[in-house]
Amino acid sequence: VECGGKDLHSGTFGGIIHEPLMDLIALLDSLVDPTGHIQIPGIYDGVAALTEEERKLYESIEFDLEEHKNNSGVKKFLYGTKEEILLHLWRYPSLSIHGIEGAFHEPGIKTVIPAKVIGKFSIRQVPHMDLSVVKQQVVEHLEGVFSRRNSPNKLKVSMPLGAKPWLADVNDPLYKAARRAIKKVFGEDPDFIRDGSTVPVARMFQTITQKSVMMLPIGAADDGEHSQNEKISRHNYIEGTKVFAAFFLEISKLH
Repeated sequence: VECGGKDLHSGTFGGIIHEPLMDLIALLDSLVDPTGHIQIPGIYDGVAALTEEERKLYESIEFDLEEHKNNSGVKKFLYGTKEEILLHLWRYPSLSIHGIEGAFHEPGIKTVIPAKVIGKFSIRQVPHMDLSVVKQQVVEHLEGVFSRRNSPNKLKVSMPLGAKPWLADVNDPLYKAARRAIKKVFGEDPDFIRDGSTVPVARMFQTITQKSVMMLPIGAADDGEHSQNEKISRHNYIEGTKVFAAFFLEISKLH
């Protein structure tokens, strides 16, 4: 959102102009309600319906709600049961706000009205959502909210990165080989999970090669991807190396 070519002083212009940051905050606030529900009209239309058979898969997955809460450092999740948490983590879309560029954010006081601010957010998509449709829904929603503010400022909505959702076939023979390899190394059957990662090449490989693509989770839930002190434990690294070796052996046995 942009109002002019330079930042303005709040003592000289405060209270008499449409401030871009106020417009932007209103736009960002319109995206998600306090329950985590995305408020963009039509956004859930393409999401596959949850079958009873699929719902039962979540009941058998080993997942410690309190441990996950402790790993995150938050006091409360939006949902209270394991199944609801996993469903909203893995099979329903989510929208997160990541930052505001151009606003004064350093320590201290600076009574400035920024001339141009950029809000950054992402939508984690799930199977059957159409990327072009989602983009259109987002743009129409934001332009609608902006127009109702009667602001003379300029709004520009852009999507610098867009990737189609990808879901694997866990009944593929390669997955059965991986299951055997993981059991050989760790001594127990693996859970088949979904996860939110920006890895567009997975779907690309699958489409071009017409082969099954696999993600073997060697890290842990508390590794803190993209965060402070991101890590991988030595144990997971060593055992993960064994998993790959065992996996190649299992593949060699496939007919």
